[in-house]
Amino acid sequence: MGEAQRNKIGYLVPEGGWRKAERIRVAPLKPEEMSLFARIAIRVINKVGKLEASNLFMMLLRNFRLFKAWLGFAARMMPYGEIDRRDTELVILRVGWNCRCRYEWGQHVDIGLRTALSEDDIVQVPLGETAPNFEPRIKALMKACDEFHHDRMVGESTWAELEQHYSTRKLLEVLMLIGHYEMLAGVLNSTGLPLDHKLDKLLEKV
Repeated sequence: MGEAQRNKIGYLVPEGGWRKAERIRVAPLKPEEMSLFARIAIRVINKVGKLEASNLFMMLLRNFRLFKAWLGFAARMMPYGEIDRRDTELVILRVGWNCRCRYEWGQHVDIGLRTALSEDDIVQVPLGETAPNFEPRIKALMKACDEFHHDRMVGESTWAELEQHYSTRKLLEVLMLIGHYEMLAGVLNSTGLPLDHKLDKLLEKV
């Protein structure tokens, strides 16, 4: 990422600022606290999913029963969803922005840049449906994220726009994707989960 663009992304902040608890309410597991099952889970994630054991995983592992079920569900949408990966990452970023969740935003700035997004894509996300460089399909997704967030449903006109681009099967995935990351943002904000070091560096104002 170019230095000037990195500065631009680092300074993006939603109206009202990022939200989170005033303290870390649920801390990530320390290595010495991990059960055998947790250690095995992290090894599998690192080997098969090629993901680092982020603070998110280490925090959710405090409830292994829920973590195991959540991981399978979440993976069906990201990274193994059926809608285009760029669409997926832009939806997640818009949800993170709407929920003012710096952890979710930072994670998917990083993941997006490594998979499907350009730097300009990320800078456009805060503009939502008014972003001049987004095509009609992405603008419809941005509207869907906003309506889901504010009204708890996608409006009729936005739904009609989405139907022009997605099958019924994929429309259900879009809804579940938005809803899942709304839920996750609430968990992240409420637990006060600290950013992973690499995300802090990525988003720092340099």
